[in-house]
Amino acid sequence: MKQLTKAEEDIMQILWQLKKAFVKEIVEQFPKPKPAYNSVSTIIRILEKKGVVGYEAFGKSHRYFPLINREEYSRKFLNTFVERYFSGSYTQLVSFFAQQKNLSLTELEVLLKELKDNKDE
Repeated sequence: MKQLTKAEEDIMQILWQLKKAFVKEIVEQFPKPKPAYNSVSTIIRILEKKGVVGYEAFGKSHRYFPLINREEYSRKFLNTFVERYFSGSYTQLVSFFAQQKNLSLTELEVLLKELKDNKDE
């Protein structure tokens, strides 16, 4: 699965929330200033080609739906992120966040447990 761009992720967030939607309904979910209908439609077609969005045809209209769930994409993205920026080390990742956000010991323990549980799956 290819990593999504920011615009693609924004649309996927909406599709994950709505489950199924026409382009017009997706556009309506964006805050102002809303993107152009044609821009959203183009990005949806790119998401189709990437294999992350499917559709149901209703005449000339299409209702789109995600082919991957949010958790699946998040897990893949996190693993890629950790590999790319922290040499695959979740310890380095947690250390980085601990230094940047001044996390408490309890927060660190919870984070480490969640990361370990997710990695073991």
